Amino acid sequence: MQAHHSAGIHSGVARRGTPAGARPVRAPRPRGGAGARPPGRGTVWGGLQTLVRRAKRAWDRPLTAYYLLLGGSLLITVLGLVMVYSASQIKALQSGLAPTYFFRKQLLAAAIGTVLLLVAARTPVRILRALAYPLLAGSAFLLVLVQVPGIGETINGNTNWISLGGPFQAQPSEFAKLALVLWGSDLLARKQAKNLLNQWKHLLVPLVPVAFVLLGLIMLGGDMGTTVVLTAVLLGLLWVAGAPTRLFSGVFGVTVALAALFIKTSANRMSRLACIGATDPGPNDQCWQAVHGIYALANGGWFGAGLGASVEKWGELPEPHTDFIFAITGEELGLAGTLSVLALFAALGYAGIRVAGRTEEPFVRYAAGAVTTWITAQAVVNIGAVLGLLPIAGVPLPLFSYGGSALLPAMFAIGLLIAFARDEPGARAALAMRQPGVRWKTMRRRVKKRPSGER
Repeated sequence: MQAHHSAGIHSGVARRGTPAGARPVRAPRPRGGAGARPPGRGTVWGGLQTLVRRAKRAWDRPLTAYYLLLGGSLLITVLGLVMVYSASQIKALQSGLAPTYFFRKQLLAAAIGTVLLLVAARTPVRILRALAYPLLAGSAFLLVLVQVPGIGETINGNTNWISLGGPFQAQPSEFAKLALVLWGSDLLARKQAKNLLNQWKHLLVPLVPVAFVLLGLIMLGGDMGTTVVLTAVLLGLLWVAGAPTRLFSGVFGVTVALAALFIKTSANRMSRLACIGATDPGPNDQCWQAVHGIYALANGGWFGAGLGASVEKWGELPEPHTDFIFAITGEELGLAGTLSVLALFAALGYAGIRVAGRTEEPFVRYAAGAVTTWITAQAVVNIGAVLGLLPIAGVPLPLFSYGGSALLPAMFAIGLLIAFARDEPGARAALAMRQPGVRWKTMRRRVKKRPSGER
């Protein structure tokens, strides 16, 4: 009897409420809630959702801005070297020079610029701030020196160059951009530390007057394009500093009025303005460069004619390796190549904005915002002119076009952004904590791996 009762315990009741000898019935799987299968799992749509989630997690990692700045600037510079080599060979031969003449000079400038980038990426903020005033004074002195007869050189109608001996020349206006970035950022940071930026006179003075002095010295040489970029840097500083809308609009209105006056009083600038959207060279071929830039882009199609196969660089398109190198890129690499260049500049712009938005240091925020404005504004002015959407301003494509005077300060500025990206709290910790047992998921959370067997 006892044995029979024990058997009933094991075989008669499998689960509470189930009759003896009956097979237990499983509860149905719920259609929703925690036990439900995620919608779309195992389908193409589910795979895309998983991919998007992983991309978002990767995009939010501490070192994202650092890698975007380092990788993006490196790719732009290397691709620029390739295109300078391709676009400048015919120009060099027509001038009686070796085919690699411009490429070798650009390669040397890129090597020096790489050193400057590494130096900027390792220079402490206090030293950068100490360099601001000497760099501003030196740039202003060189801009004055350019206007001295016998010292300044005129190239393509603009007197903005100083000869360094032999084939080397310097354009001080390019270094004035870097000077305004560092000096303006240091000035605003000092005023913010004293709680003075809520007063309009402290927000404008002496930042705007000094910037206008630099703009006036550059305009004496006739370089309207560099003036536009420097004005964008000034407006970028005011924007990041939180200038009130009316104050910002007033400064913007004054600069637009002055620009309109300079354009109206120059027949050359008026002719460039008339070439926006031109499809015909017009009388006296005044829109020749703008139209042939469009021809080069049209000849490239989707994937281009191939490296070295450009037709427009054979004397049809002036300045194929400087101002209009983007057009040659479109002709040889096609729409795919030009979109790749645009994507790289967009990545630099995003990374710069991210650095400026996440830092707690005022100087870093102002400098990062100003450098980002400089690079993106100059790229927009150059590419817009090639596409026929803006007047031809004569500014190079940053990090891409031929010209050491433009490349060196731009690479130093990128080095500043890289240094600022490395100095973010999350990035600094990620670099310092690269050791077994620690895994970084996002900018905001650190997750430690659990020991073996722990749940």
